[in-house]
Amino acid sequence: MEQQEYATGAARTAGGTSDGRTGGAGRSATGAVVAVRGPARGPVPGGTAGADAPQDADAAGAPSAELSPDPGLLRLARWFAEADPVTADDLCAASFGLYPARHFGAPAEPSAADPAEVSWWHGPTAHTPAPLRTREPRTAPGLRRARRDAAALPVVLSGAKPGRPGRHRRPERARGAAAVVPQDRSAAATAAERRIAARLLLAHPLVTASGPHADGFPLIRRHRDWLAERFDALLGYPLVVGPWHARLHKAGPGPGAVRRLEHPATGAPFTPGGYARLALALALLVDAPERLPLGRLLAAMDAAEPAPVGPVDPADLAMALAVLVDWQVLADLPADTSAATAAGLGADPADASAVLTVDRELARAVPVGPPALADDAADLVRRAAEAEPGTAVRRRLAETPAVLAADLPEDQRAWLREHRHSGPAALADFLGLEAEQRAEGVALLDPAEELTDLALSGAGTAAQVALLLVERLVEEVRPLPGETTGADVPVPDALIDGVLGDIADEYGLPAGWHRDYLADRTALRRDALDLLHRMGLITTRPSGWLLRAPAARYAPAPDLLPAPGTGRHSRPTPDITVPAPRAGQPA
Repeated sequence: MEQQEYATGAARTAGGTSDGRTGGAGRSATGAVVAVRGPARGPVPGGTAGADAPQDADAAGAPSAELSPDPGLLRLARWFAEADPVTADDLCAASFGLYPARHFGAPAEPSAADPAEVSWWHGPTAHTPAPLRTREPRTAPGLRRARRDAAALPVVLSGAKPGRPGRHRRPERARGAAAVVPQDRSAAATAAERRIAARLLLAHPLVTASGPHADGFPLIRRHRDWLAERFDALLGYPLVVGPWHARLHKAGPGPGAVRRLEHPATGAPFTPGGYARLALALALLVDAPERLPLGRLLAAMDAAEPAPVGPVDPADLAMALAVLVDWQVLADLPADTSAATAAGLGADPADASAVLTVDRELARAVPVGPPALADDAADLVRRAAEAEPGTAVRRRLAETPAVLAADLPEDQRAWLREHRHSGPAALADFLGLEAEQRAEGVALLDPAEELTDLALSGAGTAAQVALLLVERLVEEVRPLPGETTGADVPVPDALIDGVLGDIADEYGLPAGWHRDYLADRTALRRDALDLLHRMGLITTRPSGWLLRAPAARYAPAPDLLPAPGTGRHSRPTPDITVPAPRAGQPA
């Protein structure tokens, strides 16, 4: 197979709809791909039994003499190994496109003035006063659901857990009640289902019929043509829906997007070496047999390893395998896999004690940015983010917490000015979000706090510290109305350290914060700032940290008319004596 065939997911066809059928759906119909699968495994989710179930002539996966790596993915592995951590994160987002959307949660209070004329620094806020709310720890992200009103039911309630309705089950009918089956699906129910499916894909660009979000897969298949057209028209994202998986081909977010891959269980961030192992394993798995001894994979990785990858860290290899299991490219690893991976590459190829089950179709669906077209890592990151101004701005709105006009190039800034209301409104309707307009830019909010991989309302120590930290930093450095500061305000390191110390002393033990953090203030500072940085509330420059305007939505509303002499930036009010009116003049 040519490397370009699975650089975008699978073998290309001359044209077709989102599931490979003849005809067109959206402007990216020519980029549709055909799903490849082994023998049919029963009814197609959301379809007719046996429908759209292509057969794979090599379903048995008979082992060949040796595993043949894909040269494009080998090149990508070398780029990962040579990259610094920030570039490696950007390269991962550009080449795999499996990052989730990220949005703020609770909306601010309504503004009496024109929201587009109000600054985040001085506008209404979504501040949650201390003491912090007690919340249950956030569970693993489930099906992203749409915000629905009563008219949208009987679409499913969310949360397929014991004692709660399933995400896509219809409400239970009362015993003895006559069964009423509507002949036509209501428009509200259809719209709600489409919104659920769109949110699920934006949060999880790779959805399988047997994975953790399988309950949403039938909705994606049911509305695949409409979804493919809308994703293409609004965001320029091709959507491929086969019998057993759906893949939204996200474009790269560009350099400095603060998107990284993490271990699915521990949350540990990937290193350049871990990314290199991941690309190297994928290079071999795209054409591997269905049953593959782990020792044989390790030996093939050792033989195909590009020279610059360097010495093997067993932790990097273990993280790469864990992510491949999370993506379902590999089935659950056997119990003895840890010992084998700890030995590093170079395991005995004849050792079949641990046998991996490989899904080649999903392995080919992972890469979206063809490395063969790029000169180097930076060129691939740039190419993956290229789009016309309207599409580029809509992608930022759909994927990032806030879009600041100061961050955009001139052509995109002009588009945002011209489509200030219509652009965000179209995405808000598509994804069930709320637009927050401010003088500095626009944010699409998700009050349900579901269409995001990060949130400041979590119960963890780092999240609570970050929320308190940003609140107090805003109160310390917030500019006065009329001051020309732009969207960012410098924050001295000494101020950050002092505020963190005050917060830890005031809240640490009473709030039951993690003792490791209380004993290691450096780690507390690192993780709190990292969360704020990834949420787009602070940024860094060579001169130090900068507080961004959207951070003020998490602080108390400013008192713009403080008592004379009491405000931080106030000046003593001069004593002005009003002369008494002359005789004959009204008082």
